[in-house]
Amino acid sequence: MKLLIFEYAAALGLQSTAISVEGQYMLEGLLTDLNQVGADYLIHKNSKIGNDFSGCNPIVIDKELSSWLDENIVSFDACFPLAPEEDLILYRITKTLEENNVEILGSSSEAVFACSDKFETFNILKKDFPLIASEKIFFNNLKSYKNYFNDRKKMLVKPADGVSCSGVWVVQSYTDFIQASAHLKRTTNLPFFLLQDYVEGLSTSVSILSTGKVAMPLSLNLQKIRLNHGKLLYNGGKVPYEHELSDDAKYISKKAVEHIKGLKGYVGVDLLLDESNDEIYILEINPRLTTSYVALRRILNFNLGEAIINAVHGILPTEVEFRDSLSFLKEDDIIFK
Repeated sequence: MKLLIFEYAAALGLQSTAISVEGQYMLEGLLTDLNQVGADYLIHKNSKIGNDFSGCNPIVIDKELSSWLDENIVSFDACFPLAPEEDLILYRITKTLEENNVEILGSSSEAVFACSDKFETFNILKKDFPLIASEKIFFNNLKSYKNYFNDRKKMLVKPADGVSCSGVWVVQSYTDFIQASAHLKRTTNLPFFLLQDYVEGLSTSVSILSTGKVAMPLSLNLQKIRLNHGKLLYNGGKVPYEHELSDDAKYISKKAVEHIKGLKGYVGVDLLLDESNDEIYILEINPRLTTSYVALRRILNFNLGEAIINAVHGILPTEVEFRDSLSFLKEDDIIFK
């Protein structure tokens, strides 16, 4: 199997962004996991990714990623893309792979689309799973919400295609709502965003391997999220995280992933644990590697990169064990403790 791996920010030469920091660690971890498998991987000439992965071959490019893929992807049997959902980036890449009959070591374009638009995910899951009430708000219709906040407390404003808490704001008034929507309008290409009830709780995620039919939870993970002048910021996590709701959280996540056709390989499910009444809410589903992968791969009893490929091919691990727990901080870098 001739395999291509690429990470969006590294392939574009992006630096000093939240996406590039997390992407670098995920790419380097994946290349280390697959060193014995062997793969080609794309890096832009300006990228800081090294080329010392002896079993993998770097391909240095200086053109647009989409153009390179259009011209060269047909020469590969399979591809493992690492890319964000925002602006439908991952969807468009996945669609290109499908159109060229290249095996995707991840989810189908249909599943990626369903999870890239968080309101679409909400509509798919709302009848069968616990979700926080959400509403689609169009930028050209903000004035109709002028009296919406009179009898309400906190609400969340968030992009419909955001990643890693990017663009998520806590609002308590119409003024806050307008300011938050102005921030979002500068950073999204979508004509709408989401307004969501604010629920106090513990931010967590569940990491999952999926064959497309059967999903296997690996771990519940703690997400360290802080509020900074009304904006939510993701600052790292702990893997795995033990909680009295762990089993329920894993079960709900497993069923949600199996509910959406085409979710394969590594999938992350973001959850909120409301400890006041033992409720679990699904926040979103990430059809891709998440930052928790960089910690999980260090402490699992098997090679996680190879296990992802096996899952796509219908084979799941027989057992999941952890050598330890691992905490990490994410600021300008990712620091393990």
